[in-house]
Amino acid sequence: MTRTMRKNRTALLAATLAGALLSLPQVSLASASGFGAAAQAQAGNPVATDAAARLNKKQYRNVKVTVDNGIATLSGTVDLFEYKADAEKSVRKAKGVTAVRNQIEVAGPTVSDQELQAKLVEKLTYDRVGYGNVFNAISVSVQNGVATLGGHARTDVDKDSALALVSTYPGVKDVVGEIEVDPVSIMDDQTRMAVARAVYGYPSLNRYAIDPAKTIRISVQNGHVELYGVVDSQADKDTAFIRANGVPGVFSVKSYLQVANQPVETQK
Repeated sequence: MTRTMRKNRTALLAATLAGALLSLPQVSLASASGFGAAAQAQAGNPVATDAAARLNKKQYRNVKVTVDNGIATLSGTVDLFEYKADAEKSVRKAKGVTAVRNQIEVAGPTVSDQELQAKLVEKLTYDRVGYGNVFNAISVSVQNGVATLGGHARTDVDKDSALALVSTYPGVKDVVGEIEVDPVSIMDDQTRMAVARAVYGYPSLNRYAIDPAKTIRISVQNGHVELYGVVDSQADKDTAFIRANGVPGVFSVKSYLQVANQPVETQK
């Protein structure tokens, strides 16, 4: 009799405990890990679950993923524009995702456009030093936190490096890439070197080869030369143009060199 009562009590306790556990809210492993992306996917949607699992990292903890008819929508916030771009790339790889609508907002620090542009110009000036960056003439402008990159890059690697540098800088909310890569040409490569020797080899101009922040940058497209940068005087600007124009095989030279402490001339 006593044994029967003990068994009944044990069974009753087990049933009560099981009921209590079932009544608790369900918590996913992703939520418990603190990452959060997988926990914010649509319940019962395997495509959304796969997409969210690819964002199961700390930097995406405030990102939500929904999928409707193969179109994945990303929302929430991240700290860097790089994370926003990478999130889209990762979700595109999810099985069943045919397109991505990226509505993630970049939170991060708030930096004035003027300050942000100055910092980015400085970073780009020293990017790829030692890898022929004198042949890159990449510009950057910032408006409402959106950085627009233009100008010319000698190679795709130089272009990608500039875009990556800007994408990872705190305060950048979005990046617009309008950089043109100069045509691949052995003749243009020879022209670049010849123009560099003609310009930097001249006594009054060789100081511009010392500091990357004061470099005369040379872009060549099918034999046509463009000069960019800031020089100390009008005489230096004129001399650089004359030296470049005197290189055999050069079809034309356009000088976009700016003279320090003078109004910026509009490029045509």
